[in-house]
Amino acid sequence: MNWLVDAMQKGGPFMWPLLGIAVFALAISAERFYYILFRANINGTAFFAQIQKLIMANNIDRAIKLCNAEPNAALPRVLKSGLTRANRSDTEIQNAVEEAVLEVFPQLSKRTGYLAMLANVATLTGLLGTIQGLILAFEAVAHASAETKGTLLAAGISTAMFTTMSGLIVAIPTLLFSSVIVDRTTKIMDDVDQYALKTVNLLAARRRGTLDQKDAAGA
Repeated sequence: MNWLVDAMQKGGPFMWPLLGIAVFALAISAERFYYILFRANINGTAFFAQIQKLIMANNIDRAIKLCNAEPNAALPRVLKSGLTRANRSDTEIQNAVEEAVLEVFPQLSKRTGYLAMLANVATLTGLLGTIQGLILAFEAVAHASAETKGTLLAAGISTAMFTTMSGLIVAIPTLLFSSVIVDRTTKIMDDVDQYALKTVNLLAARRRGTLDQKDAAGA
């Protein structure tokens, strides 16, 4: 930890905001990674294949129980909303699924937008520290005595470089984390959109009594 204390001292006052930004970015990234990768995520293709077989077998109760087994995952939550209304009109099924999607999607993307903002703020804060260091260096050249000019000039440049480096050290991983989280979130949302529509079509065909293997293949 000595290196961190040394960097905080050499980087000047703007190092403290950068440290706070780093802590917030790390906390948000960790929470989002856990939620997106382990709680909301599921193998959509395999899960829908099971749901499809149960709908084809007219075993809606078993399909609902399968969704209940994954209460935190996004796709089962949306599909369950349609399955619980399987015996109602097509419009009611569609509305229930759309309502569930509107509930699930904000939870998937919650707080993710802050990561890109924090990365930008870290870069700009590092830039402010750089400007501060350069100002100190120029003042040393302009006003300091010959004996202290070199020391003050080096200190100002050191402050500028430390804050520039620190801002980038915080910003680059934060942007990488943001990209990975957004990519995984988009994948989950795409699965929800795709398989929710297929489930609605299967339930509509079941209700009309026209459900067959051809409908299942095209669902």
